[in-house]
Amino acid sequence: MSVPFVDLKSQYLSIKPEVDAAIQHILDNTQFVLGAEVAAFEKEFADYCGAKHCMGVNNGTSALHLAMLAADIGAGDEVITTPFTFVASVAAIWYSGAKPVFVDIDPATYLIDPAKIEDAITPKTKAILPVHLYGQSCDMDAIMTIAKKHNLIVIEDACQAHGSEWNGKRVGGIGDMAAFSFYPGKNLGAYGEGGATTTNNDEYARKIRMLRDWGAEKKYMHVLKGYNMRLEGMQGAILRVKLKYLEKWTEARREAAKRYDALFAGTGVATPFVQDKSRHVYHIYSTRTTKRQEWQDAMAAKGIQSGIHYPIAIHNLPAYEDLGYKNGDFPHAEKAAAEQLSLPMFPELTAEMQTEVAAAVIELHKKDAGIAR
Repeated sequence: MSVPFVDLKSQYLSIKPEVDAAIQHILDNTQFVLGAEVAAFEKEFADYCGAKHCMGVNNGTSALHLAMLAADIGAGDEVITTPFTFVASVAAIWYSGAKPVFVDIDPATYLIDPAKIEDAITPKTKAILPVHLYGQSCDMDAIMTIAKKHNLIVIEDACQAHGSEWNGKRVGGIGDMAAFSFYPGKNLGAYGEGGATTTNNDEYARKIRMLRDWGAEKKYMHVLKGYNMRLEGMQGAILRVKLKYLEKWTEARREAAKRYDALFAGTGVATPFVQDKSRHVYHIYSTRTTKRQEWQDAMAAKGIQSGIHYPIAIHNLPAYEDLGYKNGDFPHAEKAAAEQLSLPMFPELTAEMQTEVAAAVIELHKKDAGIAR
């Protein structure tokens, strides 16, 4: 049985009439940039996240970047984050002119370790950027307590965590601001690029709305030096359709994760660790192995796709060697980068597909453990 890593076509076919009608509506009204559909989506997604405001932008990186600028983060400032994330988390800090400062991850969750944050705070620290990696929220109680104690801004990187919760609260409405990506493969994905920043702060929202649209509060009245980072009307219309199904799809992911957990129970195969206060939405279902390439090759030979998220910790990338870190500075992040492997995970994943995946993974694990030859 062939098992894809994701299956966007199956999802589209399940809602094709609604999506096609939404696209046709945009073609008919010609509101191709921002417009009524984007505004309606912003309201609906803000409500979904438990936030007051949502500002649609052209991608998740811009959502992070504009959050930095709205908070007046710039040259001379430091922002604490994790080295185990997609590079956009760190790039957005660099775009603002600030310096990324890393702390290591919790080896069980892959998330930033709150116990290490305070040691990284200096007089230059302006913000904390926790990354809700793989669909699991960071410990936001601990992070918000630290931020309040040191008068720091918290910008949630929720680009993989649509619908995730910490202690009953949705991500996107916990920190001062949050950034989401609607890249097609995300739990809530557009049919192209897209992103959004959420906040409960009126002034942050006002600034981001201007910054995404050339710094203008009204046409040709440029209050700030801004950017062209607007969300397209087509994507807003498509996201409105898909948002109605997000909870259904999230529960399908969570059920698929339970099936994987049951299939791997007692085998020694590493499965995701879920914190007690967390609602994990499983953008990624992660395992780990010291023989990752061999596992990927063997699975591919059986028609099973897999992924790596992410193979190199940010401080070890050539692009960020100027930050002055070296290999060994963040051992948990480095070990995760060397061993992490993502298994197929999407709402339409069937039990039969998962049985095939699990059988292949268990066989490989047994061989590595010397149980079978």
